[in-house]
Formats: sequence, structure tokens, C-alpha cells
Amino acid sequence: MRDNPGMKSGFIAIVGRPSSGKSTLVNALCGAKVSIVSPVPQTTRNQVRGIVNAPDGQIVILDTPGFHLSDKKFNLEMMGNVSQALEGADAVLYVADLSRPAGPEELALQERLRRVSLPILAALNKADLAPQELSSFEAQIREALPQIQTCMAISALTGAGIESLKAALFAVLPEGESFYPADFYTDQDPSFRASEIIREAAIQRLGEEVPHALYVEIADMELKENGDRLWIRAFLTVERDSQIGIVVGHGGAKIKEIRVASQKQLGKIFTQRIELDLRVKVNAKWRTKDTLIRGLLKGQESSL
Repeated sequence: MRDNPGMKSGFIAIVGRPSSGKSTLVNALCGAKVSIVSPVPQTTRNQVRGIVNAPDGQIVILDTPGFHLSDKKFNLEMMGNVSQALEGADAVLYVADLSRPAGPEELALQERLRRVSLPILAALNKADLAPQELSSFEAQIREALPQIQTCMAISALTGAGIESLKAALFAVLPEGESFYPADFYTDQDPSFRASEIIREAAIQRLGEEVPHALYVEIADMELKENGDRLWIRAFLTVERDSQIGIVVGHGGAKIKEIRVASQKQLGKIFTQRIELDLRVKVNAKWRTKDTLIRGLLKGQESSL
């Protein structure tokens, strides 16, 4: 006999174009910061797991990199994370951005989803920004993906429609026990969480060129003062010597700004007082190095 008859649990893969609001939606569904958020497209590189706990059961959300068309090695590896998430999911949540017209990437993603034999739900995000586009966008999606079970307008930023979306997600999941304890909202390794928080702070404060040429390496994480202080030594790693000055800034002002912002956010997810030692180094042409790329996309920055 089941311990909790009627409880549901399962894995939902979230897919969508870059900057469609997937990471903001994951955070809204989980009620906590799981995925980093940035106005820079393709910020999410890894398959990030968020956990939604509710009386109905548990949803494990697989946030994925934005689906885009590219033949670059790093981008192709990121798209492998999308395919992996789809293969391991019980259902798919397709997030479309109402504020932008459907283009070649949207159509290519829809073509990919037509080959998926899983329940598909569509969330038309940013409905607060472009309500006039709702009916035409929904019609296009339903024509392209006739197997879609639910299509609803939401705003991940304002929270509009989030509770209704949760209910729809639970409705398509199989019955089963929870995979994680009820107080978990992510299963990310602490070093990966720290590296993503630091990367987010850097992305938000640097120009358009540097963010995609940057990754964070966690060199050390150590508890001190009887566990009351968490000391982290991390490197902002760029591709070229010329990028060091951009990250450091005049008189070290930029890297200090990144460090202070990172410490503030890290203090919200760790119980200890945070002390962050943040430095910059160069790893030339790192986006062409297969072993490094695969490690980054598996959340293994701390071991590189």
C-alpha cells in the first residue's frame, strides 16, 4: 500500500528560446533562487534542478539552456543538455516569450518538440508586456504543436498565472513518492551554487562581450570559526589578457563591486557569514577545449 495515495511526483523539462524567462519562471515556481537571471541571452548553461513542494506532491524542474541555432562547439554542447533533459522528463513545459515575434529559433524548437512523445504544456510568458499578442501566438503554437495539452498566459516576473500553472503541471505527472525531502528547493552542489551566484553578479556588471567569455572556478570552500564562517576562494576566468582590465576595473572597482554583490547573494543561500576571495585569471580559448566545456556544462567548475 502506498504511504501517500494520490501524491504525484515527477520531472518537468523547461525549454524555450534564450531570454524567454525560463530561469525567472523556475525561481517563481520554486519560491526561491535556483537559477541565475540576467538580461544577457544564453546565461543558463547547465541543466539546473529546482524542486517544487506542495500538498499535491513534488515537481522536479529541469531548467535548460535557451534553445538556439548555432554550430559553435560550446553551444552544441549546451543543446546536448536540452536533449538530455527531454529524455529524462515525464513532461515538457514549453516557455514562449510573447514580447518577441516567433522567429527561426522558435520554429526550430517547435519542430524539435513535435518529435517528443511526452505531455507538453505551453506557458506564454511576459503576458503583462504584450497582452495583444496572446491570441495569435497561442493559435500559432497550437497549430505547430497539436499535441499540447495546456496553453496558458503567465508572467514569471509578476507571478500572474503561476499557481494555475503549478496545478496544470501536477495534473500531468504520475503518482509517486517525493524524490527529495520537503525542505529542498534544489539539489545543486554548494560549489556549483556559489559559482553560479558569482557568475550572475559578474554578468550583470560587465559589458556584452565578456559574459560569454567568462566562467567561475571555485578553488576552495572552507568552514571556519567552528562553522560560523564560510571562506570561498574563486576565480573569474576569461579568455584573453585584454579582458582582465575590464573585469578588474579602474583601481579594482569593478571586481570589488562583483565581490560585494556576490557575498550578499551567497549570504541568502548559506547560513554562514561569507568571506569571498575573488580573483581573475586567463584560460586562453577555453571555449574550444572539449574536456573543460563538458565539465562546465555538468556543473564541475570547482574541479577544473
